[in-house]
Amino acid sequence: LATTHPDDMSSVQSKQEPIIIDGKGTAATIRQEIAKAVKFLKEKHKATPGLATVLVGNRTDSATYVRFKKKAAAEVGFHSIDRHLDEKVTEEELLKVVKELAEDDKVHGILVQLPLPKHINEHTVLSSIPVNKDVDGFSALNIGNLVMRGGEDPKARPCTPWGCIELLKRYKIEVAGKNAVVLGRSNIVGMPVAAMLQNLNATVTVCHSKTKNLKEHLLRADIIIAAIGRAEFVKADMVKPGATVIDVGINSKPDATRKRGYRLVGDVDYKAVKEIAGAITPVPGGVGPMTIAMLLKNTFNLCLSNNKISFDDALQESMFSKKPFPAS
Repeated sequence: LATTHPDDMSSVQSKQEPIIIDGKGTAATIRQEIAKAVKFLKEKHKATPGLATVLVGNRTDSATYVRFKKKAAAEVGFHSIDRHLDEKVTEEELLKVVKELAEDDKVHGILVQLPLPKHINEHTVLSSIPVNKDVDGFSALNIGNLVMRGGEDPKARPCTPWGCIELLKRYKIEVAGKNAVVLGRSNIVGMPVAAMLQNLNATVTVCHSKTKNLKEHLLRADIIIAAIGRAEFVKADMVKPGATVIDVGINSKPDATRKRGYRLVGDVDYKAVKEIAGAITPVPGGVGPMTIAMLLKNTFNLCLSNNKISFDDALQESMFSKKPFPAS
């Protein structure tokens, strides 16, 4: 799969070729930036970002996600704590673990891997994570600050939506004044990314299962964020030529030619849509890798906040060419 690096944008645009947005490469760049930031933070402020993950049960997919997060945390030099609990753990026992992590000064972000077993109330558990350690950015206060104009910045932002926005920014795709359609209204992706696009002055339409004339909405869109969990739902005749398409979906599709019997596809018919799109993310290799990268950013930011460390000029100049971590 040929992808485009942000630094190669001018040559691609001059040839009018579609921009294949490389989430995997961009995420790797972000991890390198964070690793450099962590090194400086340890040397100057004697502070190490700490990420705690809590896994309940033995779901293969959840264990895989946690393993990836643990590997990424180690790569950038974070302090990492992992709690693996039996599937039969009680809600009270799980809440006690979260409380212990919340009281640990070495932990700046707490991630409880979802889904939880049916006998545990997810809302109760997630609500028990203090806002200053809400690394997923889903607390009511963080979401409220995200959507409120002129208020405080959220301490953390939902990772997958923030990854979508970061890709648009790093590929210098203009958002202000553009028509953006968010396909899907989940609390995890759809609603937060709609708020982030509005914060960047896009005109945003959120479409969902009850939306009438969906195709008409999509054809007006300069930017499409597809997050509905339906394999290859968005077809080429639903996309305006030159539009930017960010595909959040990850779906399995039967494929007898593959050893595992299936292949991963997004919510967009990638092969067809890339022929008319101005820019598009592949699946895999698009938004997926960005989610963990933004989780690391959130952890870093929470470490700064909890230790009352600010981005002064020396800190920025030592690590980056520009201030990278705030989202907008």
